[in-house]
Amino acid sequence: MADSYSAWANKTFDLRQVFDKPEALGGIRVIELCTLILGPSTPDFLGEFGAEVIKVELPGPGDTMRYVPPNGWYWRNLCFGFTPQNHGKYQVAIDVHHTEGKELFRKLAAKADVVVENVRPGTMDRWGLGYRHLSQINPRIIYLAATGFGQWGPFSVGRASYDLLAQAASGLAGITGFPGRSPMKSGIYLGDYFGGLMNCIAILAALHHRARTGQGQFLEYSQAEGLIRTMDWTWIYQGLTGKERQRSGNRDVAISPSDIFPSRDGLVAIAAGRDEEFTGLCRAMKRPGLAKDRRFATLAARLVEEHNLSLNRIIAAWAGTRTLKELVGLGQKFGFAAAPVQNAKDHRGDPHLRARGAVWEYEDPVYGDMVEYGPAPKLSRTPGRIKWAARPVGFHNEYVFRKLLGLTSKQIRALEEKKVIGKWGDRVGAKPPDDWRPGQGEVF
Repeated sequence: MADSYSAWANKTFDLRQVFDKPEALGGIRVIELCTLILGPSTPDFLGEFGAEVIKVELPGPGDTMRYVPPNGWYWRNLCFGFTPQNHGKYQVAIDVHHTEGKELFRKLAAKADVVVENVRPGTMDRWGLGYRHLSQINPRIIYLAATGFGQWGPFSVGRASYDLLAQAASGLAGITGFPGRSPMKSGIYLGDYFGGLMNCIAILAALHHRARTGQGQFLEYSQAEGLIRTMDWTWIYQGLTGKERQRSGNRDVAISPSDIFPSRDGLVAIAAGRDEEFTGLCRAMKRPGLAKDRRFATLAARLVEEHNLSLNRIIAAWAGTRTLKELVGLGQKFGFAAAPVQNAKDHRGDPHLRARGAVWEYEDPVYGDMVEYGPAPKLSRTPGRIKWAARPVGFHNEYVFRKLLGLTSKQIRALEEKKVIGKWGDRVGAKPPDDWRPGQGEVF
């Protein structure tokens, strides 16, 4: 029965049929005026499921993220830091400081369903492009403003933000790391990408509301507050006990055992929270008596810190004598959880991830063969997809201005001469504009 279900699921989500199926958000148009990651990741996620995304950047320099490649690396003028949150977007370059540039943006918003921005609070309003202005042109517009600390409040006005600040201000960094050592940020820009997902939830909820009422609305998101929403039992624990949650490294203080252990050929995560899982682990270690030891017989007993640490030392000594393959196999055989700590190289060749489309390989007409992470949620009737990689600044000017706004070649040339619109230059060695200011704020 299990085999037949697996075969049915494999056929239902067959990757070869993805581009033959409709898109869930087909017909939804999103205008993006964003920089870095928090803002751009939101339209990127929507675009994976069919939204038409038009990314507006400054002529020439464009999004700040084009200038912050990890370790200084560019590949064919493609910035690694810019690519992951800018798939499948139409790239146009408009100087919204210019009167005619503002008018172009308004015309795009008039034909849009959603506007997403992450400049500093009040900036869009000062430019005459905020929700109060655009909703007069398009009452159905759903307008999302994403910043580090929100649109109002004592800590929001004029303040730049980065993912690190959000992780710190939310308290996430404070509970992350090992006992007796400094707090640690996540190895990824967790606040940015999680924020993008939260923004998508808000936009989808607003689209549902608009479908019922015809009304658009203003949405705002604080990156730090979004991460607070991930803090599970931290606050209630402090409120009820008066104690602060402490850093515990990779050891889970709510499930025992649950930690990362060294094996003979790499690191492995092992967890056995339920008593029957722990019994299976003890059998795999050929120490069945541990399951009856008063220190370990129940989850409550195993969660006592002294017992938890003692148990982890026992498991570490055993795991160190086995290979990763052996440990994963024993987990399957005896019913406890075990998985290797993998890296990007492991993922690239992983047959499971490739079969599921989590690793997405495609041929891009500009950059050639590309291998990236694919859409995470799998929809059977309207699957997500990656259509093309990020494009240079203003790459789609002609397409968008002609097709969507109906501009003539003469009008486009005139706007180029006035530097209202523009295109890219050589990205390698390029520098941000002189008035560039960092953060989830005004860089335009």
